[in-house]
Amino acid sequence: MGDSGGVVAKLGNMKALLGLVAGAGASYGIYKFITRGEFRRTKKGFKGDHQSSEVAIQPGSLVSKLSGLEVIRTRGDDAQPGGVAPGEAGNLGPRHLKALLSSLQTSGNPDDRCQVLLTLGNAAAFTVNQDLVREFGGLHVIACFLSDPVLGVRVHTLNALNNLSMNIKNQDQLKVYIPQVLELIEISPVNSDLQLAALRLLTNLSVTDKYQHLLKESITLLLSLLIVSNESLQIQSLKILVNLSSNPDMMDDIVQAQVPASVVLLFDVRTALAVLQRLLTFVWNLKAWRPSAQVAADLRTRQDCLFRVLLDDSPQLHSRLVQLLSHPDGEIQAQAARIFT
Repeated sequence: MGDSGGVVAKLGNMKALLGLVAGAGASYGIYKFITRGEFRRTKKGFKGDHQSSEVAIQPGSLVSKLSGLEVIRTRGDDAQPGGVAPGEAGNLGPRHLKALLSSLQTSGNPDDRCQVLLTLGNAAAFTVNQDLVREFGGLHVIACFLSDPVLGVRVHTLNALNNLSMNIKNQDQLKVYIPQVLELIEISPVNSDLQLAALRLLTNLSVTDKYQHLLKESITLLLSLLIVSNESLQIQSLKILVNLSSNPDMMDDIVQAQVPASVVLLFDVRTALAVLQRLLTFVWNLKAWRPSAQVAADLRTRQDCLFRVLLDDSPQLHSRLVQLLSHPDGEIQAQAARIFT
C-alpha cells in the first residue's frame, strides 16, 4: 500500500482507531490489549475484501433452487446436483442440507458460497435444521469460512453461525471459535457489517454462563467499542457486557478491565435511549459486587481500571447520574435512581 490514503486506511481499521484513542491519553492499555501476541492479522490485500455482500444468483443453480428465490430459469435447468426440484425449495430436508454443505465445500465461486451460507442461515431458523446441520458436521464446515478472503463470505458465515448458535448443543461446538470471532472484530473496519454480525454471534454465546469465561479477555475491547462505534454496535456490545455482568464469577475480571475514561460521557441525555438503558443496567449489575477492603485498595492503585472509572464512588459518574434523574424517559430516571440506593 502506498503512502497516499494511508491515514484514511488506518482510520478505517479497528486496531488503528483504538490506537488513536491510546494516543489521545485515554488508552489505559487498550492498544496493548489489541496488539497482544496471540492474535494475528489476516492477510492484507485480498481482492474480495471490499466487495459488496450482495449476491448474484445464477438461474437454475443448486443454490437458487434451495434458497427459494425467484430466478429466471432456462431450458435444461431441471437436472441439478443434489436432485432438488423447484417445488422443494421452501421445504428443505436432510438431503437438501447435505447438498448445501457439500456445495459449500466445493464451490469456487464467492457468490455461490454467500448464497449457500444465506440459505443455511435461513434454514437454521428451525430447531430441527439446527440439529441436522450439527449432526452432519456442518458447524465446523461453515466455521471454516470465517477466514474466507472475501468479506461477504465472512459476513454470511457469521450470520449463519448466529442462527445456528440459538441451540445449546450447537454452542458447545461453536465455543472454540470465540477467539477467532473476537479477532475478526479487532481487525475489521469500525461499524462494519462484519463487526455487527460477530457481536451478534457472541451475544448468543454469552446468554448462559457456560462459555462466558471465554470472553473475559474481550471486556476492554467491548468497552472501547462503546466509544468508537455507532449505536447498533454500542447496543450489541452492551448486550454482551450485561450478560457477563450478570454472572458473579465474571465480576473480578470485569472490574479489573482497562476502560477508556471517556465512557462516562455516555451517561448523558443525548445518548440514544436503547444504549443508555443497557449502560445503566450494566452499572447496576456492577454495583452488586462487593469487594473486600484489601481488593478495593488494590484496585484503587490502578487508575485506568473499570473499578476506578465506573465504581468506587466515581465523582464524574455521580454527577452524570444526578442529571439523568431528570431525564425525559421515566425508565431512565428509575434506573439512575436505583443506582444511588
